[in-house]
Amino acid sequence: MSDELKPDASAANAPETEPVGRHARVVLVDDHRMFRTGVQAEIGRTETTGVEVVGEAADVDQAVTVITATRPEVVLLDVHLPGGGGVEVLRRCAPLMAAADNPVRFLALSVSDAAEDVIGVIRGGARGYVTKTITGTDLVDSIFRVQDGDAVFSPRLAGFVLDAFASTDAPPVDEDLDRLTQREREVLRLIARGYAYKEIAKQLFISVKTVESHVSAVLRKLQLSNRHELTRWATARRLV
Repeated sequence: MSDELKPDASAANAPETEPVGRHARVVLVDDHRMFRTGVQAEIGRTETTGVEVVGEAADVDQAVTVITATRPEVVLLDVHLPGGGGVEVLRRCAPLMAAADNPVRFLALSVSDAAEDVIGVIRGGARGYVTKTITGTDLVDSIFRVQDGDAVFSPRLAGFVLDAFASTDAPPVDEDLDRLTQREREVLRLIARGYAYKEIAKQLFISVKTVESHVSAVLRKLQLSNRHELTRWATARRLV
């Protein structure tokens, strides 16, 4: 786990002083409990940050349930989640994002800076994408900017998001990658990260046999022979 949200050294350096009248209700969605606890400790001091954490979730189903029940202003959304990933959360919460009154807005917070991940959640409707190297102070600022309707990106990510959409209205096409289903992409990514089949099954709440079936399908579609070739293929596309 690379939960790299940088603490602000100490409470003394924590997100400062309450901006009068500024308040945001936030849900944390991340499959690592310790990371959620760290983010909560960093930004959840409502009296000083203005951020109120009203719910947490560790997978897609929990996220949809908690977000629907609490209707937060902003959701901090991890990209890689059991049950279909952040994109699936966005798809199932689309009506909440489109609501005329009090729309729910999503800010991706992930360790990944892979173009595939960033473009995927932006296509899905997220208002921004920051990596877990962000400081607590900057994360609080990003939350309020997203609440206000701004688009927020970590500096390097903003560059290639602009590049991806600058020359055409159509998203960049990877014909090989587009042959894979969302689940097959999740399995591919975990294979490339060195997970064993049993670990993938546990991560995605599926059986080992189903994992094997997905790997076989990925190999066939990409015309590859083994997991080492899969890893090289995924690494070349920055999917890991």
